[in-house]
Amino acid sequence: MKRRAFITLLGGAATAWPFAARAQQAGMPVVGVLLPTSPDPNVDLLRAFRQGLKEAGYVEGENVAIEYRSAEGHNDQLPALAADLVRRPVTVIASPLGTLSALAAKVATTTIPIVFGVGDDPVTLGLVASLARPGGNLTGINYFNYELVAKRLEFLRELMPAAARVAVLVNPANAAGAETTLRDVHAAGRAMGLQIQVLNASTSREIEAAFETFVRERPDALFVGGDPFFNSRRVQLVHLATLHKLAATYSQRQYAEAGGLMSYGTNVADASRQVGNYTGRILKGAKPAELPVVQASKFELVINASTARMLGLTVPDKLLVAADEVIE
Repeated sequence: MKRRAFITLLGGAATAWPFAARAQQAGMPVVGVLLPTSPDPNVDLLRAFRQGLKEAGYVEGENVAIEYRSAEGHNDQLPALAADLVRRPVTVIASPLGTLSALAAKVATTTIPIVFGVGDDPVTLGLVASLARPGGNLTGINYFNYELVAKRLEFLRELMPAAARVAVLVNPANAAGAETTLRDVHAAGRAMGLQIQVLNASTSREIEAAFETFVRERPDALFVGGDPFFNSRRVQLVHLATLHKLAATYSQRQYAEAGGLMSYGTNVADASRQVGNYTGRILKGAKPAELPVVQASKFELVINASTARMLGLTVPDKLLVAADEVIE
C-alpha cells in the first residue's frame, strides 16, 4: 500500500499533530501510537487497534485524537520519539507492535499510562511486576511471538521430514528477540537432530546478503525470526524465498498471504485490537497497574498450498487438518 493510501486510510494522519493540538485545547484525549517500523505495512494492525478503541467507546476524530510516531526501522530513534510524545503531552501511549518501542516508552515516562503489545515475557523484560498485577504505569498484551518458536520448527519438520539443515534469520538490532529466538530454536533443533545455521539482518541490504549466503550454501529450509522489522520487509523476504525456491516458515499469517510457504503464530491483528481496547479502558479511567496483562490465545497455522506445489512439496494430511487456513 502506498503511503498516500495509508494516510487516507488513517483519515488524515499527515495533519495529526495540529489536529491533536486542537483536540487538547478542546479537552479531547490524545493517544500517542509508537511504532518501530513504517506504518505502511502495519495498516491492518492499526485498523485493528482503532477497532479496539471503538469497542471501548472511542472513535478517532470524534472523541479521541491519535498521534502516530514511527522509527521507520531505525530503532535508535525510538527513545526520542517516545520523549516527543511525552512532551506533547499525550493521555496514553500505545505500543501495539514490538518490545523496543515499549521499552523506549517505559524509559520516557513513569506517569503517562502505556499499553504495549510484546512477543516476549513482559515480566522478564522488566515492563511489569507481574502479569496479574502489573504495578506501575504499564500493561498490555503478550502475544507469544518468541515462545512459539519450537512449535513452528516442529511444523516445518512435519512438512519437510527429510530436512537436515535449517537457516535461521534474526535481527541483531532487536537483541532481546534475537536471543530468545536463538535459544529456543537451538534447543528445538537439537531435539529434532537439525543442524542450525544463524544469519543476521537488520537492513534491507543485509536481508539480500543473507539470501546470497543461502543460495551458496543451500540449506534445506529457512526459519525467519519473529521481528517487527522483518514484518515490515515481508514482501522482500517472501519474494527472495520464492525467487530462490527456498522453503521458509514465518511468524505471521501476512507472510503466507503474500506467498510465503507457511506461518504459525499469534493472530497479531487480534492482539492489536486488544491493545486498542485496553487503551480505551484507560481513557475511561482504568489504572494500568490494575489491568492484568492479557495473554494471547489465538494462534494460527496458515499454509500456502500454491507455494508448496511450486516448491515440489506435498503437504501431509496431518498438517492440512491442523491448519487454520490453507491458501490455494
